[in-house]
Amino acid sequence: MTITHATGYAIKDQKDYLNFELTKYELEPLEDNRVTVAVECCGVCGSDHHTISGGWGPWETKFVVTGHEVIGKVVEVGSAVTEFKVGQRVGVGAQVGSCGECKSCKGPNEQYCRQPVHGYNTLWYDNQEHQGGYSTHVRAQERFVFPIPDALESTDAASMLCGGLTVFSPLVRNGAGPGKKVGVVGLGGLGHYAVLFGTALGAEVTVFSRSDAKKEDALKMGAKRFIATTEGFHKDLQFEFDLIIVTASSSKLPLDELLSTLDVEKKLVFVGMPEEGLSNVTSQTLSGNAAALASSHLGNKGEVKQMLQLAVDKKVKPWVNILPMKEAAKAIKAVEDNTVRYRSVLLQDINA
Repeated sequence: MTITHATGYAIKDQKDYLNFELTKYELEPLEDNRVTVAVECCGVCGSDHHTISGGWGPWETKFVVTGHEVIGKVVEVGSAVTEFKVGQRVGVGAQVGSCGECKSCKGPNEQYCRQPVHGYNTLWYDNQEHQGGYSTHVRAQERFVFPIPDALESTDAASMLCGGLTVFSPLVRNGAGPGKKVGVVGLGGLGHYAVLFGTALGAEVTVFSRSDAKKEDALKMGAKRFIATTEGFHKDLQFEFDLIIVTASSSKLPLDELLSTLDVEKKLVFVGMPEEGLSNVTSQTLSGNAAALASSHLGNKGEVKQMLQLAVDKKVKPWVNILPMKEAAKAIKAVEDNTVRYRSVLLQDINA
């Protein structure tokens, strides 16, 4: 019998965004290309806080069950699904569907579909709501379900599916590897993954942060240098870096100074998403070294598999805090207060 409902921890008012209510709701239909996953655990992402608090605007759905870093077991597959079988351990990240018809979908860039179905607070093409992984079950198109290597713990793999992938894709697409110098701005959940995966790829990683508070952590993760962005920090770093990834969600970063440290025709890739946008970049700085200000969104399925295998091969171990799912409010408050070191993962505790 097809599973028709899930139970999850829902937020029903943006003004009361720490009040998670256990709520039963209808799942979207199990279509031919969809997979149903029983949730074992789910990572907590900064996007969860931005969404439930209203920082990214009004909701598309009546209420929001967040969570888009899901690990669980396949419990149902649609009739056209060929890659997965019931009982298999899989992951589902921050996108669960795409149109399958646009230029991006027909190539290896399905994450850039013009009509993506996100991990929560989103509607399918028939206006059915999709809710996320602070719940018992999620459904996703087969293309957005990923096999998890046996050697990875579920609680380690979970936050890789958004936090890890968000930095892994721009790292590999911009050639991070032996002989390359990569700068990472900000050492939060995303930044810690940029250090771990940049190092695993063989690059020399430098962390930029507002103060020295996280220096010891950065070096333990594999960074070669740690630079506090105090006045004049950039003066001895001209043309130094092959790539800079900005993971901080702040509009008050010293972007002109950071851009000046890039080698000629290299990129500063923004994966942090400040709610207020950017306004402090001058074209003169970009022209001085032909630097490019860019961004990136998630990664494709091939990059997910590559990332997970690299994590196995290089024994990449994220720094995670594990909590029962009923403590979602505590995990979200830690994101808000910037006290997470460096990702939180919620373990399934719903009896439904």
